[in-house]
Amino acid sequence: MAERGTSLSARAAGGPTLRVVPEGGAAGRAADPFTDLKSRAHDALFARLGSRLFDSSLSESQLRSHVVQEIGWIMEGEKAPLSAAERQRIVEEISDDVLGHGPIEKLIADATVTEIMVNSTDPIYVERLGKLERTDVRFVSQEHLRRVIERIVSKIGRRIDESSPMVDARLADGSRVNAVIPPLSVDGPSLTIRKFSKDPYQVADLIGFGTMTEGMAELLTACVNGKLNVLVTGGTGTGKTTLLNVLSGFIPSEERIVTIEDAVELQLHQDHVVRLESRPANIEGKGAVTIRDLVRNSLRMRPDRIVVGEVRGGEALDMLQAMNTGHDGSLSTVHANTPRDALARLETMVLMAGLELPARAIREQIASAIDLIVQLTRLRDGTRRITHVTEVEGMENDTITLSDVFMFDYSAGIGPDGKFLGSARPTGIRPKFSERLNDLGIQLPAEIFGDVDILAHTRAGRFR
Repeated sequence: MAERGTSLSARAAGGPTLRVVPEGGAAGRAADPFTDLKSRAHDALFARLGSRLFDSSLSESQLRSHVVQEIGWIMEGEKAPLSAAERQRIVEEISDDVLGHGPIEKLIADATVTEIMVNSTDPIYVERLGKLERTDVRFVSQEHLRRVIERIVSKIGRRIDESSPMVDARLADGSRVNAVIPPLSVDGPSLTIRKFSKDPYQVADLIGFGTMTEGMAELLTACVNGKLNVLVTGGTGTGKTTLLNVLSGFIPSEERIVTIEDAVELQLHQDHVVRLESRPANIEGKGAVTIRDLVRNSLRMRPDRIVVGEVRGGEALDMLQAMNTGHDGSLSTVHANTPRDALARLETMVLMAGLELPARAIREQIASAIDLIVQLTRLRDGTRRITHVTEVEGMENDTITLSDVFMFDYSAGIGPDGKFLGSARPTGIRPKFSERLNDLGIQLPAEIFGDVDILAHTRAGRFR
């Protein structure tokens, strides 16, 4: 499951395993014979147009017209012995470099590429169909890469310079961009792009990938429809945002949804959606709007559902309070390796809000707010799987009690292709919230929860 950006099965199943193109292959091909000419034309073009390249009052067509005209004059001045086809090619490539994303333009357009990693002027690496590989594409200079980064961030009103050398941004298609420049990036500017498709994965895709089973999908659909508060947890690159997007798709279309993210990634198809995005401080250190600010403000927007892309700080307290004060059906993600770790992280993040609350009070807030934890894990074979679907039952003494409804079965072993043969299986435990779903008229078949007699031993593995 990758946001068609973090793959989760064969197209998305293989984990990034490094594959370097050998010398004499793509990476060893002869350099572009027009590199020096294009580099001189680049420099002359930026000297002539300057800040007009980043003028937001000009449309793309107006800017392209200026650029093509200027390049024509520059090429005339070069007096290089070029054919008409070579001249046209150079004009188009320089236009793409200046107005688009330079040499990575073709990688962005490549549907098989899910992540692009630029390390200064070194060859560019991509994740293609779940595997890392080195390409023969590179930027001609650090200045060239820096200009592309500045163009990307300027389009969304962000800036990157020595005083603010790190930025998160997004492309027009929603792809997530992270850029770091010196002095933080020691060897030159670094650019990472995680691509997202306009056609996001649906639940049927995740079942096909083996990320979840049909029974699990039926349970999660019922939980979202029944307005349970669901927390999606997992490590980096496990597909949390993709799963959150799929779960959000189960929300009834007549409900008002407010999404809150650092950089907009969710692609909801319901009509009544308000998307909020945080904002960093300006160069004077003012004007920042945090996730916590947006969570607080969302409570005044009459939401039926609040979807927080990722909880990573003091906003955890505001989210828990919202869940405990009538805003049921909230969804969010947290970085954690197990459901139990997720609770510990939430507890720590609540303390980041700056309130000196007793540990028991925080745990009671968590236990009463969160109904279900869905744990995603990237297995050793590179596949992303839901390994736990865990109910938060309540408090026992000072400990939050958890009960696994589904757990991944590792006992099936590994196939000849190196892939895990197991899948998430029901533990035989019927969750307490099933009674709440029954009261709402949502009936879940008994077979979803498995054979209690056969699987009763899994109760011994419950988190306590």
